[in-house]
Amino acid sequence: MGGLTDHLLDKADLFISNPSYYGPSRLLWRSDLGTMCPGCLDKDTRLAISAQTPPSPSNPAPEVLVEFPDNRLLIDLCGEFDRNLADIEQKLSVQLLRRGNQIAIMGTPDAQQQSADVLNALYARLEAGRAVEAGDIDRELRMGASKGAGADRVTQLEMFKGGKVEIKTRKKLVEPRTDAQKAYVQALFENELAFGIGPAGTGKTYLAVAVGVSMFLSGQVDKIILSRPAVEAGERLGFLPGDMKEKVDPYMQPLYDALDDFLPGKQLAKMMEEKLIEIAPLAFMRGRTLSNAFVVLDEAQNATTMQMKMFLTRLGEGSRMVITGDRTQIDLPRGVPSGLADAERLLANIQKISFNYFTSKDVVRHPLVAAIIEAYEGDAGA
Repeated sequence: MGGLTDHLLDKADLFISNPSYYGPSRLLWRSDLGTMCPGCLDKDTRLAISAQTPPSPSNPAPEVLVEFPDNRLLIDLCGEFDRNLADIEQKLSVQLLRRGNQIAIMGTPDAQQQSADVLNALYARLEAGRAVEAGDIDRELRMGASKGAGADRVTQLEMFKGGKVEIKTRKKLVEPRTDAQKAYVQALFENELAFGIGPAGTGKTYLAVAVGVSMFLSGQVDKIILSRPAVEAGERLGFLPGDMKEKVDPYMQPLYDALDDFLPGKQLAKMMEEKLIEIAPLAFMRGRTLSNAFVVLDEAQNATTMQMKMFLTRLGEGSRMVITGDRTQIDLPRGVPSGLADAERLLANIQKISFNYFTSKDVVRHPLVAAIIEAYEGDAGA
């Protein structure tokens, strides 16, 4: 035991007398102790330093310096209390240090390069007059910094040739955060009928509504129609008070939430009053022809086969239709087949109909949501 103690004490003395042995990040941490001399630390403290501070690799990669000319934008890039830097550090296993108008990156060469790309892409976003939020960092980390971040923006019809994918709405600019989301948005612009299938939290409905609002604002469609099956999620609510709208509104609330993200409240209320935006249960679609409209059917896994056929055949001239659903969250009575599964089987080989699939890797809600989905999927496959 004495030999181990002496060995640890020798390491602690080496750390204090030669901090560079442990790399620049440990030097900063050691400086926070407020001492430079071996004699200032007692035996217990020296042992704690030695036990908690593993040596760096014998040939650590040199630090990479990224320079940003505008200090005011650099403050926004780092975020309040450097939270943006901390997010990048955690996800890429690097250390980022501010030095004036530079950020030093320490880590493996690959991680250093990826960190520099993310920082430069976020800084270019700030230079364009746009804010940097947690979702923007997550998108750059998932998809990588796009080439030509400072290039002129392309139109939405040209954006799939290499530019960034952006959906313009009245309140915000929406950007896909994963490759699957990017392919999905592309399919929404290119196809008259598109399916988005995958677990909760992957942005299927959110992106579909965003594209619908964008197309309406640009004059490509005359109205937006959003629908869902009014199916209770595994419970019986019984009699609901109020008129028909008040009875069905609780089922439609997620669609209202999405619209509220893209349109100012007064404009949204006026558009709904003028029937330019309709939100209605699936059962109300029978007998209608939906022309020059952007139509979204959400929670399509809860439509029966006959309901799905009825809805798909509402498609009129000049319209686009999007069907979204999650095959793992079917609330139909036992023994009733899902219309989404039947549509997937019957329509897969028809041209101009696209199918886009998402996995737990595309979840953009809370990080725990992806872990929860993976746990349930693992249990189902066991």
